[in-house]
Amino acid sequence: MIRAGRQHFVRTLADLAAQRGVGIDRYNRLKPYEAEGFPAPVSSKESRTRLYDGEQVDAYLLGKPVPPLPEPEVEDDGDLLDRRECAALLGVSPRSWDVYKNDPALIEARIEAGGVEHWPRRAVKAFQADRPGRDAAATRGGRPTRTGDQVPRDQVPALVAELLDADPTISAATVTERLGAHRDTAQQALTRLRADRIADHIEAHPTLTPAEAAAQLGYPTGQVRRATARAEVVLRARHVAPYLTDVAAALHRVGWTTQEMEPDVQLPGDDRVVAALVLDGDQAPAPALVWDERYGWRTAASRRHPITKGAVLPLEGGGVRYLAGGITPPPTGVVTALTTPDA
Repeated sequence: MIRAGRQHFVRTLADLAAQRGVGIDRYNRLKPYEAEGFPAPVSSKESRTRLYDGEQVDAYLLGKPVPPLPEPEVEDDGDLLDRRECAALLGVSPRSWDVYKNDPALIEARIEAGGVEHWPRRAVKAFQADRPGRDAAATRGGRPTRTGDQVPRDQVPALVAELLDADPTISAATVTERLGAHRDTAQQALTRLRADRIADHIEAHPTLTPAEAAAQLGYPTGQVRRATARAEVVLRARHVAPYLTDVAAALHRVGWTTQEMEPDVQLPGDDRVVAALVLDGDQAPAPALVWDERYGWRTAASRRHPITKGAVLPLEGGGVRYLAGGITPPPTGVVTALTTPDA
């Protein structure tokens, strides 16, 4: 976590590399952050982006005593927590937090530090005290008193998550009755939440099949056919995510994106993994880049809508070009293919 009042000290690995006067690739090869005595990251253990306290790093590099940070057990409402830490505070999975974070109060409280989303501890505790689905979970007849005639669409996932927490066997019909949401909206939310939780359970217990994981979570067999199928796609998306992030970093290094960010991963039709990267740099060779697990990389003619609807692949021409190199060429290969007209 980033301790209260220390956000201005946050540094990324890229910042540390620049401080040493080398590029990030060389810095990662040298791995000075693995030396004995180097300050530990302030980011959570499994975070993809390592963040460090700059005051601690400066002291280490100058050979001075590294100033200690408060012990983890010492809580301050001003502490900034990342998604894993927020999930741990609520006692839910990080994937569940990805649903909850769309609550309007959490959107307003969100802070970006080192390019990573964080939330003040006080905001997470306030959300915990009044989680949006509590009325829904407690209601046994009709709609929750605070939802009016219909729940706003962007609040449905968080509310459904609460209902699913309270009753793993809940049906789309019951969700519709409780929330006043459209049946299709309720079914979609249930399917996606169950799929994410099935995938979480399989990652914790790799020998399980999706059907076995669903059964252990208490999901009725007749309600989870689509969820188990989507869970397999979710797992493939998580598996390929580090590769896509590496490609995004390579595109940022050559100046084709103004910020280094994770690709926008989507699961069209719940049966395939597709990701998009908007290339907003002045010298970018295309408006956007799309990766599809069926065929690999292609350029896109639109930054706003790079991923086309439906299963039909777009034809080449008009800004669309399929890149050679297979499904997962190395990041440098993607850069080369984009600069080679016939690649």
